[in-house]
Amino acid sequence: MRKINDYPDVSLTSEELDGRLNFKDIFGRNGAVHLEIGSGKGTFLVHQAKAQPGVNFLGIEWANKYYCHAVDRIGRWGLDNVRITRADAAQFLREHVADESLDCLHLYFPDPWPKKRHHKRRFFNAKNMDEVLRCLVPGGRVNVATDHAGYFSQMEEVTQGLGDRIERVEFVRAAGAEDGEMVGTNYERKYAEEGRQTFTLAFLKAE
Repeated sequence: MRKINDYPDVSLTSEELDGRLNFKDIFGRNGAVHLEIGSGKGTFLVHQAKAQPGVNFLGIEWANKYYCHAVDRIGRWGLDNVRITRADAAQFLREHVADESLDCLHLYFPDPWPKKRHHKRRFFNAKNMDEVLRCLVPGGRVNVATDHAGYFSQMEEVTQGLGDRIERVEFVRAAGAEDGEMVGTNYERKYAEEGRQTFTLAFLKAE
């Protein structure tokens, strides 16, 4: 197995997470900021960053082994418009993302926590969506995909509860996705091979 390398210019360390982040300082330039929650091994981030070099991409991944793979993958590609951090997503939004500083949130195949007693751990809930809307610029976008029908039903219910604070829009295929894909993540490819259906939703923060 090849060595997993660390790239300081890719990883956003806990020492750098001091209060609300200034994305211009983090990326060294102005530009739209897209946040992916649950980046896994970084497949979506790499493909999307290559397809949209003018966009700044920030990923969050909690599982350390996947986070390390993502740092290594992004670093090997030499992409300067991607950073990734290991953090709890809800806490990260609350403590480190300034009001109206994100242009898009990507949430693809999040852990569905299928057991009822674990449903409270699901990221897509009313409290977290309130926080997401705080972080988004007016007109900012949320893109979501899941293979879990039960979780998708909850997502639909929460989205409806956001009322006139959002506008439902059509889910648009990711620029970095390959033919036949919607987003181009490892999970999407795995589930497609297993014949699972993918459910998607998207909305904009009202202007």
